[in-house]
Amino acid sequence: MTHTLRVGLIQQSCGADSSANLAASIAGVREAAARGARLVVLQELHKGLYFCQTEDTALFDQAEAIPGPTTEQLGSLAKELGVVIVASLFERRSAGLYHNTAVVLDSDGTIAGKYRKMHIPDDPGYHEKFYFTPGDLGFTPITTSLGKLGVLVCWDQWYPEAARLMSLKGAELLIYPTAIGWDSNDDAAEQARQREAWITVQRAHAIANGLPLLACNRTGLETDSSGQSQGILFWGSSFIAGPQGEIIAQAPTDAPAVLVADIDLGRSEQVRRIWPYLRDRRIDAYADITQRYLD
Repeated sequence: MTHTLRVGLIQQSCGADSSANLAASIAGVREAAARGARLVVLQELHKGLYFCQTEDTALFDQAEAIPGPTTEQLGSLAKELGVVIVASLFERRSAGLYHNTAVVLDSDGTIAGKYRKMHIPDDPGYHEKFYFTPGDLGFTPITTSLGKLGVLVCWDQWYPEAARLMSLKGAELLIYPTAIGWDSNDDAAEQARQREAWITVQRAHAIANGLPLLACNRTGLETDSSGQSQGILFWGSSFIAGPQGEIIAQAPTDAPAVLVADIDLGRSEQVRRIWPYLRDRRIDAYADITQRYLD
């Protein structure tokens, strides 16, 4: 049975003015809705620059409560337009306790749920462990008026376990707000390998779980405020894939974009009938997967 859902991804380049960034996000949501999108996804930490390039306690001032001013504004927008919005915020849970959180605003303006990023990187240019406490809400789909959304965030996209658990709990599509880009010290060949790996691993999650997948990345050069590096050139390339990993639509590497496309949620049933991975899983033999490493 065909079940078509038009979706939109808002790929942005961000500056230091959070109000201007949020205004750009809102303009993107409005454009996507005008083009018929009913589900709109914003990139990771879309209100500001990717501040995790350096460690600075003053930057905790950017965090906000959920619910809070941004969710109220986006909730009103979702209700006005009749769309579901997936937003990504720096959540202040309490003094000294912060998360990288995706929040879903349903089409009636209410908060349908939130997901706190589970896998937290600590790599050159991505000092997220300094800012974010690992999520404690688990891998649980968020139920909305459009169905169950398997929302994950950025570094989560490299882990097949996260996508699988979302799938096993009934997610109808996988969604990844993202902030990833190139180190200018890497040559063109290495940069190409990294981008292709990022696309490939996510297409593999779509295939392995028989689900559509939405990946929304940021674009543009963002400098390192500490001056310790030349910054990150975010590679854009936001994309929408079907349940066999097929690319339905993709944004450019180097420019903002409002990407809109139709996905057929009914195809997951068809694909899973011919590729019944869930049926053939050897759940009796997977206990070791919970170990860090097997010596």
